[in-house]
This record gives sequence, structure tokens and C-alpha cells, in this order.
Amino acid sequence: MEKFSTVAELKTIPEGQTVVFKSVLVIKKIERRNAKNGSEFLKIEVGDKFSSFNFTCFSNASLFNFFLSASLGDVIFLEGMSRHYQGIFSPDVLSARKLSEVEIREGNWRKQLEQVSQEDPLELEREMYGYVEMIQNLSLRNTVRGVLEELGEKFLTSVAAKSMHHAYKSGLLEHSVHVTRAGIALLEFYPDIPRDLAIAGMLLHDVGKVDEYEGDLAINRTKLGILQGHIVLGYRIVHRAGIKNGLDTTLLERLEHIILSHQGQLEYGAAVLPSTPEAIFVALVDNLDAKMGMVSQLLLSTPVTQVFSERFPGLETQMLVEKVQGD
Repeated sequence: MEKFSTVAELKTIPEGQTVVFKSVLVIKKIERRNAKNGSEFLKIEVGDKFSSFNFTCFSNASLFNFFLSASLGDVIFLEGMSRHYQGIFSPDVLSARKLSEVEIREGNWRKQLEQVSQEDPLELEREMYGYVEMIQNLSLRNTVRGVLEELGEKFLTSVAAKSMHHAYKSGLLEHSVHVTRAGIALLEFYPDIPRDLAIAGMLLHDVGKVDEYEGDLAINRTKLGILQGHIVLGYRIVHRAGIKNGLDTTLLERLEHIILSHQGQLEYGAAVLPSTPEAIFVALVDNLDAKMGMVSQLLLSTPVTQVFSERFPGLETQMLVEKVQGD
């Protein structure tokens, strides 16, 4: 049987060692750029379910037109030669072709390439609805339940981001449950925070992402996601549910404020700065889980032969992945 290398295996190839490899990967990103001399090139990201790498394809290369006409989510057979650029695996691609649907099905490649939550979605869903029942205010509880039930499978399977954190199937569910789990544990230390609003906000803060992203093997922003973004989309979803369930105007305004401000800072995409105790709390816990989601992904995707991960934009640094002795 022909041997196909995973991305993790490719990244263990020592720098300076040349190895010809074959892999079946999915196209995750294609960016068309111009060099300083005016020549055109493509920056391409391909990967499997755990990790990815980038390479460059210049306009004078025989494969330029192939990748120029390719689409995100295409499953491709790729043959390349290992190479590193500034210490990062960035191979020379020798050949590539798109796999047919028959080849994808017979090779079971979709299952091997699709990124999914490492946790059981059914258990996460059960935990999520347990948190809904903790909300004492009936109208607020019905509002939250109404949103989650209306979105249904979309919420349970949606990604939480394009690349930064929880960027995989059921990532939104996992992230929302983690934020709520951590927040409830912290609420006992901050009795001045309205508990019902905080729980509702933690569960619903990212619901707009069900309409912001699309795709399975590769994630892309939708037309609405580009034009409005998940904050506006989430505000609209929550506003409709609040009106439908007769939520008190003051409570609805404060719940909407959590949605609008949960990014924490205007430069991070917040519509307004968090200006209530519960909004500040939700923004901080959301940021905590987003960052720790990045940490988990780096621990999962970094080869065991490396001491540090590659630099990750969301953390603005490399991360030490070496295990602590005794753990």
C-alpha cells in the first residue's frame, strides 16, 4: 500500500534533510499576492485534521494555474520535497492533482481530513442544556433555550472561528460550554455579577457564528459573515428570541450588550466596550477559553520532536510544548 505522510510526520523531518514525500491533504487557504518585483505568486495552506503548512507557488511554476483554479476544501494528492524557510517547514511542491469523489470515498479521506472536536458532542450538548436550566428567570431561560433549539444542528456542528481557536466541527459548542463551565466556577468569587445574565451571555455570546462561517474540510466566511460579522448576527438572533419570549426590556438590553461587547476591545471587533459587570465578566472568560483553545491546538499539532511550537498569531509568540517532568 502506498505510504502517505501526515503533516505531523512531515514536520519531524530535520531541517537541511531533503525528503521526497506524498500526502493527501485538503486546501485550506489560497492567497493571491504580488512580489516586490511585480511578479505574481500564490501563498497556499494545506493540511490534515491535526495540522497544516504553507508553501509558495510562483507564476512561472507549472502548478500555478492548477492552484489558481482550485477551491478551498478541495482534497488533493500532493508530491513534494521537504524544505524549510526560516526554520519552518515550507516544501517545494513537485506535483498535485485533485482527487475525485470516488477516490475520496474509497480512501475514507473525508474522515481523515475533517477537523472535529476531540470531545463528545452529545455530552457537550447535555451539559449545555444543564446550564440553561440553572437560569432562574423564566423568560430569560426560555429566551436562551429558544435560541439554542431554533438553531439546533447548526449550533451543535458549527465552527467557532476560521483559524484562531476551536476552528473545527462542533468547535462553537465546545467553546460555549467551556466558557460557561469556567464562568460558573468563577461566579462564586464575584457575587455582585448577575448570575442569570452571566450564564445566558456565556451560552449565547457567539451564536452569530452559525451564520458567519461555512464549510467542513475548509472554513470560509459567508457573505453575511463578511458584510455583518458574528456580533451583529448574534445580536439579531438574541433580540428576536427575547421579544418572542417576552423578556423584560432591561434584561434584554443587558443580554444584547453582552453579545455586542464580548470581544472586549473595539480593535478586536467589539461593537461597544463592555460596560456592565456581567459583560466585563463574559468578555474576560471568553478570552480565557479562546486563548486556552489555541494552547490546546498547539499541543495537539506540534510534533513531539519540537521543543517550541511555530509562532501563533493569536498568542503572538511561540509556545513551549515540552512536558513538565513528573506530570
